[in-house]
Amino acid sequence: MDCFQKLEALIDSAGAGDVEEANTLLRRFKGKSQAVATAMDEFMLDFVTLVFVVETGEEDFEKPLRKLARTRLAILRHLVTVTA
Repeated sequence: MDCFQKLEALIDSAGAGDVEEANTLLRRFKGKSQAVATAMDEFMLDFVTLVFVVETGEEDFEKPLRKLARTRLAILRHLVTVTA
């Protein structure tokens, strides 16, 4: 399973312990470019928000936040493959 597949799985599970794992997976892209760094920050902000929503039981917000996190991840994936 590649890094992006693992991140997709983390979006599906979105538990408190998954934030550190996502950070660990993203470290490999650190320093690629400013655009990649910005995309990583945006993804992590949305992912942490998703985890918060899941942990607090706000079910009405889960689906749109998962979609947003997946969109941010797709942007990051694109940027990483373009700059590679």
